[in-house]
Amino acid sequence: MYKFLWLGISFFVIVIDQLTKTWATDNLLFAQSVILTPFLNFTLLHNTGAAFSFLADAGGWQRWFFMGLAAIISIGLFIWILRLSAKQMWLGIALALILGGAIGNLIDRTIYGYVIDFIDLYYQQWHWPAFNVADSAISIGVFMLLIEALFFGEKKHD
Repeated sequence: MYKFLWLGISFFVIVIDQLTKTWATDNLLFAQSVILTPFLNFTLLHNTGAAFSFLADAGGWQRWFFMGLAAIISIGLFIWILRLSAKQMWLGIALALILGGAIGNLIDRTIYGYVIDFIDLYYQQWHWPAFNVADSAISIGVFMLLIEALFFGEKKHD
């Protein structure tokens, strides 16, 4: 039953990610910032690369590479989740967040050829690269994995 909870978290991330991206596409003008607070804008952008627009100008092959990579990682995460025990709740949630985020961005890349980003955090003139709900879920999941590995993972014996 717990595995359905974890997969439900992934599904929830995918749905919220896609709904917010649809909202952003329907309500924001491309590259035009809407100021929300002194540190947060909504700015619709299209990322053909990976994190921080890595390989965004690579000529198109990167779309297929990142789609394949995301699909393989998603399958691996799905299998990993199915093999977890009920006691591994923290790990299950972390993997579920990463899986949901990976699939959310994979959907964009498959349909549009790019990932829709719209959250723009900044301080004065310094802007963090724009991101979306899927990116946030992946980041939180990876952070949780690091906590798991550093503080709660099985102790290694010498």
